[in-house]
Order: sequence, then structure tokens, then C-alpha cells
Amino acid sequence: MSEISTSDGGKGDKKVRAKKMSTKIDMTPMVDLGFLLITFFILTTTLSKPVVMELGMPDKDDIKPETQPIKESEAITVLLDKDNKIYWYQGADPKTAEVIRTDYSPKGIRRTLLQKKAEVGEKFVVLISATDESSYKNMVDILDEMAITDNRRYAIVDFAPAYKAAIKKGETAAK
Repeated sequence: MSEISTSDGGKGDKKVRAKKMSTKIDMTPMVDLGFLLITFFILTTTLSKPVVMELGMPDKDDIKPETQPIKESEAITVLLDKDNKIYWYQGADPKTAEVIRTDYSPKGIRRTLLQKKAEVGEKFVVLISATDESSYKNMVDILDEMAITDNRRYAIVDFAPAYKAAIKKGETAAK
């Protein structure tokens, strides 16, 4: 473990001096203990698994058209745009609907989703579409809002040219 050397360096008995003591500490057991502790903590630690949102994607063979069309009173369309802007309107036709601009705050789209879900019930459907200028974060945020408000019926749809006109309509209404 450790030793103390008491040699006088090989000199003769000329003067009687105090003996120099040299200490040498063997660090091998300390290193072994350190590695044992590291190994113990690595083996006993539970690694956290990443938490992901489950998305139910249909199989290519199981794609069937919906037999009953969705009523416009049971659906809203949410449009995601650049600079964290979000627009929504009731129904499926943006030409006749009132387009409303909102944000991702709890008093924004979350309140709207909760109100519409309370009005319609379990048949409530949300259609989500994003412009090319919107960010990936915006899509994740709206999917989080679907999970928070417990909306189980929603669809991510391609961005149609009619949606561009709806965003312009919402911009002019917001000003």
C-alpha cells in the first residue's frame, strides 16, 4: 500500500543529521476502487428512454376511403405559416369561411381546440396543413396541442393553393 523509505543516501557517518523520510504512496488500489465504483454505477443506472408521441399511420394496403363524409360543423382547418403564425377556420372551404389568426399560447389555438371539441363532441376533426415557410417546430407544437387537448381525430394534409388565399384573408382580417 504505502511505504516509508529511511535510507540515508549512502553517505558515511560524518555528521549526524535527521534522516530524510521519503513517502511513496502506491495508488493502484485507489485506481482499482475508482474503476469498481464507475462500473457499479454504470451497471446499476437505468437509462432514460426517449419519450415520443405515437402516430398511428395506416398501412398502404389498409387505406380505405371514409364511408361517411365529415360535416363542416364538425371540422376545423389549422394552417401553419412562417414566423409562428397560425390560422384556423371552421369547415373545409376557405373561400366561404371566416379565417382567424391566432398563436400557440394557451389562450390561442388551445382554447379554440377545447371550445370546438366541447361544442362538437367526439366527432370533432382537425385538418392540419403547413406552408413551406413554416418550421418543423410549428408542426411539433400543433401535434403537442392535439395531445394536450386530447384530440384523437386529426389529419395532416398537403398544402393546397386555396389555403394560400385563406392565409391572405386571415392577414387582412387581423389588421
